[in-house]
Amino acid sequence: MRVRTALVGAIAAGIAVTQAGIAAAAPAKDGHAPTRQALETAVRDGVPGVTATAVDRHGTWSATAGAGDLRTGAPRSTADRYRVGSITKTFISTVLLQLEAEGRLSLDDTVDTWLPGVVRGNGNDGTGITVRQLLNHTSGIFNYTADGGFGATYLTKDGFLRHRYDTLTPGQLVAVALSHKPDFAPGTSWNYSNTNYVLAGMVIEKVTGRSYASQIRDRIIKPLNLHATSLPGARVTLPSPSSRAYSKLAETTTGPTYDVTALNPSWASSAGEMISDGSDLNRFYTALLRGRLLPREQLREMRTTVAVDGVPGMRYGLGLLEGKLSCGVRVWGHDSSIHGSSSVALTTADGRHSLAFNFNGDWAGDAEAVVEAEFCGKRPPATGPSPDRSGSLSQGLSDRL
Repeated sequence: MRVRTALVGAIAAGIAVTQAGIAAAAPAKDGHAPTRQALETAVRDGVPGVTATAVDRHGTWSATAGAGDLRTGAPRSTADRYRVGSITKTFISTVLLQLEAEGRLSLDDTVDTWLPGVVRGNGNDGTGITVRQLLNHTSGIFNYTADGGFGATYLTKDGFLRHRYDTLTPGQLVAVALSHKPDFAPGTSWNYSNTNYVLAGMVIEKVTGRSYASQIRDRIIKPLNLHATSLPGARVTLPSPSSRAYSKLAETTTGPTYDVTALNPSWASSAGEMISDGSDLNRFYTALLRGRLLPREQLREMRTTVAVDGVPGMRYGLGLLEGKLSCGVRVWGHDSSIHGSSSVALTTADGRHSLAFNFNGDWAGDAEAVVEAEFCGKRPPATGPSPDRSGSLSQGLSDRL
């Protein structure tokens, strides 16, 4: 199933709006008018609702558009917590780089050093794959969410509605990937694979003797006071405040809309289980890019990128996307899509301008238009179908997450 994504301080008080309108916690004359228009256009184009928070030299700005609950008509909130999918990957990479800075592992360690015998079979060999290659998606290991059987069971309608509450282990997810031959020899190409980050989470646990979730909480969430950020494990509900999440559970952008808010995110594991909000995501990426979470050497490693095949202007570091916008601005961050939730969190290299937003539907909306509006002041068309974003910053990178 194709993903439709892009990619400090408390959220300012916002005014709730309906499907037909938009409101923001900002003066009438502000620099975010193009962004507000892009949010409103996304709703007109089919997104149930959107919430966004930006931070720049003028302070924090938040806005919402559309519905948080299609049944009751309740609007979205600027304080909404939502599933952030693959944005989890930047947190995982940050922990591994902290462990490297502490001398507890090396990015050039092989996977087999820490997970002996785990990556074996069908031409897969963990003795020839490094931790660095997991983090920048050059390992060649197959993406388990691209497996046809897995997709039919957990991603599309019939399977999802039967299995949405199943608990899966990291070992089970890796086994799905290893039932396939590698996509390529390690280090010879690039392909986004959620399996890489399931293995990365397993490495964290082997190195530290504790869960990756506890490491993220102790090393990132608590120090940065990310009060809305959590790793739910197998918990199926979203914490309050939150909106409902919706999906077509199909390739099509038409047909029935399903409420997919409740699900067991263990199928995403360390590749994408996290929940957060816009304020926390901005605070995290700002702190990261300003060097508050990593020493200079490790931040340099994280920002050492490889080309993303088929996507001009986009490069991938260690759990961190780099994109060049139409106005020449370079942004860093990540995007994501998990059932009913498409999110983007980006910041400039100096951490002075950040944006995080979420669509509570996974089949519509032009995330790139929101990004271009915020960082380039580019106004989107008033309305129209979501464009083909192939080759853009907001192109989806995986079948899910």
